[in-house]
Amino acid sequence: MKEKVCLRNPIVEMDGDEMTRILWKMVKETLIFPYIDISLEYYDLGIQHRDETDDKVTLDAAKAVEKHKVGVKCATITPNAERVKEYNLKREYKSPNATIRGYLDGTVFRTPIMVEKIPPAVRNWKKPITIARHAYGDVYRNAELRVPEPGTAELVFRSHSGRVETLKIADFDGPGVIQGIHNTDASIRSFARACFIFGLDRSLDVWFATKDTISKTYDARFKEIFEEEFETFRARFEEKGISYFYTLIDDAVARIIKSEGGVLWACKNYDGDVMSDMVASACGSLAMMTSVLVSPQGCFVYEAAHGTVQRHYYRYLKGEKTSTNPMALIFAWTGAIRKRGELDGVAEAVRFADALEQAACQTIEAGIMTGDLAAIAPPFPEKRSVDSETFLEAIKERLDKHF
Repeated sequence: MKEKVCLRNPIVEMDGDEMTRILWKMVKETLIFPYIDISLEYYDLGIQHRDETDDKVTLDAAKAVEKHKVGVKCATITPNAERVKEYNLKREYKSPNATIRGYLDGTVFRTPIMVEKIPPAVRNWKKPITIARHAYGDVYRNAELRVPEPGTAELVFRSHSGRVETLKIADFDGPGVIQGIHNTDASIRSFARACFIFGLDRSLDVWFATKDTISKTYDARFKEIFEEEFETFRARFEEKGISYFYTLIDDAVARIIKSEGGVLWACKNYDGDVMSDMVASACGSLAMMTSVLVSPQGCFVYEAAHGTVQRHYYRYLKGEKTSTNPMALIFAWTGAIRKRGELDGVAEAVRFADALEQAACQTIEAGIMTGDLAAIAPPFPEKRSVDSETFLEAIKERLDKHF
């Protein structure tokens, strides 16, 4: 047996919920622990433990990532009223991802895992498209009001110095709705920097798009800040032969469909939420999507982009075999191990991460797939649908040949 790769510094591990929690353990035991001697600082973000700690554990995990710089996170439940009842929770807790993003002031980057046997729905996409989502503000931190009767809606700002600015939104002749959204220069600036740093790190052209022709203050401010920040990166971009491109959001959508991919597409919060799912679906599914949270201070949290796979979990509890796709979970671990190896100067850890990703993709190329992929892959003689454990064992066989 080959000697294990040793990582000197810890990775912060955040466990999750339901079927992904089961798969998380399988991935570690089958594909990680036999090859890597790794120190894990463990935090249980399963919904029941979050409830027991009044969600303090989530903030503790975020602080641990701030200290150790690298984290890996399983999918977790964000409870609604139905989930509160199902798990007998004290309340509807916030999204753990939102808590961690907010604490680290991070930007989420999502990139599809592309394999030849599953061609993207957009036939000219040859390279992965990375979506950068500004995970702050907009409709996700909005204020909404149901207008019950005729009246006038106004936007009011009262400064700490006592100055008051008022702007009429609309005159209502009858019932309607109003919404207030906000953002901050500091958050937009952190987002822009994170995108340019990521683009440099991966040698990707950076696209950014808003609708500043309509939103001449709100969206225009995003455009201004991106242009200001790019000036500090321009020389390095030119040296690497990559570029920054701004356009309107509708033009960006038209261009991305006709492109070959291979770019970083920076999006405002809502745009990124929608477009990341579009890219994931076009390339297979959310189970074939990597996700990493990057903070301006150089902290990284790698996670699966998908949910907890509740339906498969209920089948698992009945003793049934499931064909749940673990690819995004595997790539969360490889991302964290690769980054830890890069930060610690452990080249073998980077090589292991590369080898595991290669083994996982080669398994699919050989026709061994989970049910979701078998359903969308074109027919070929070797294609067969297997359960999750068989899929992981098939990856391990190939990994042993590469590493």
